[in-house]
Amino acid sequence: MTIKRVEIPPKLIPVFAPPRGELRYRGAHGGRGSGKSFTFAKMAAIWGAIECLRILCTRELQNSIKESFHAELKNAIASDPWLASCYDVGIDYIRGHNGTEFLFRGLRHSMGAIKSTAQIDLCIVEEAEDVPESAWLDLLPTIRAPKSEIWVVWNPKKDGSPTDIRFKKNTPSRAKIVAMNYNDNPWFPDELEEMRLDQQAIMEDAVYRHVWEGAYLKHGAAQIFSKKYKIQSFEAQPTWDGPYFGVDFGFAQDPTAAVRCYVADNRLYIDYEAGKVGLELDDTADYIKDRIPEIERHVSRADCARPESISYLKRKGLPRITGVEKGKGSVEDGIEFIKSFECVVIHPRCENVAEEFSNYSYKVDRLSGDILPVPVDDWNHYIDALRYALQPLMKARKVAPIAFSWAN
Repeated sequence: MTIKRVEIPPKLIPVFAPPRGELRYRGAHGGRGSGKSFTFAKMAAIWGAIECLRILCTRELQNSIKESFHAELKNAIASDPWLASCYDVGIDYIRGHNGTEFLFRGLRHSMGAIKSTAQIDLCIVEEAEDVPESAWLDLLPTIRAPKSEIWVVWNPKKDGSPTDIRFKKNTPSRAKIVAMNYNDNPWFPDELEEMRLDQQAIMEDAVYRHVWEGAYLKHGAAQIFSKKYKIQSFEAQPTWDGPYFGVDFGFAQDPTAAVRCYVADNRLYIDYEAGKVGLELDDTADYIKDRIPEIERHVSRADCARPESISYLKRKGLPRITGVEKGKGSVEDGIEFIKSFECVVIHPRCENVAEEFSNYSYKVDRLSGDILPVPVDDWNHYIDALRYALQPLMKARKVAPIAFSWAN
């Protein structure tokens, strides 16, 4: 018996470990450079080399073979001499010497032909984000041969798209679907890394995160801190104002979140964070102290709505924690204060802070599409902690003395 060694990204090993027919769905979603399309193409070619299969490769719109999965399969087959010896690869076809056949069809214009195609063993849906619900309703019952499977590969775009609902939010039974991004690809090329860094510097953050990190493409204009922040390494300097510390309490659904920040040259710097969902109050002080240097030596500010928690933490490791007043408009005031800085610089280790700055948005009217002056109460736990930390600076700005001059 011949044994071949196949190397794939570690995150996809659980997807392809079960034998053919054990799962109904296999899939991956994420951004550019993850290697997901190439890996799915290579595994399909391997399966087709081992066993005679009829494999349908489809996407929503395919007007020519150039717009199909053909090129990805061709590259995957050419990457391995053994695979290359198993296939005849033509300009518009791929056939295995054992009888395996790859078919290339677009769902929008070829659904009738697909529904009449018998004995499809494997269906690969590439760029599946664009597939409408009507196409899924027609396609899925068509793939019904014994042990048949459906593989789905996509970059999420719209929160609540038919593909998002079917395979991410409500993953079917007998399915293994994972998130894959460039940092999950052990063979991510230097050329793409150069492109990624260039685009991170110039792209709107919401677009960058969609393209490279597989995030939903948000309404850019609704993003509260759009173009107001950047991710960059730095070291706090002795001449900077601060540090300032803030804590926002959570538990069952929301994280208890804490941050450390500084101010210098009209820039706000955030260099440490700590946070966890389900963090018990007994463990909170030690958890935060382990992750945010010197917080126990400084004043830290927290939500005054939890005086019992503040009192407890004073006695259990955060002796200088205090509550901050909240009133009508305090959220909006805090947002405007943060936006008043020339730039918010977030250290790369503060991943949760960066994620919130990317996702914190104003409400968008469902019918008109108008952006409303109301922040969505989500993606704001570390930002709330930041608002609490900055409260004395906000107060100082409000009561700053007015300078008068007069002539004698």
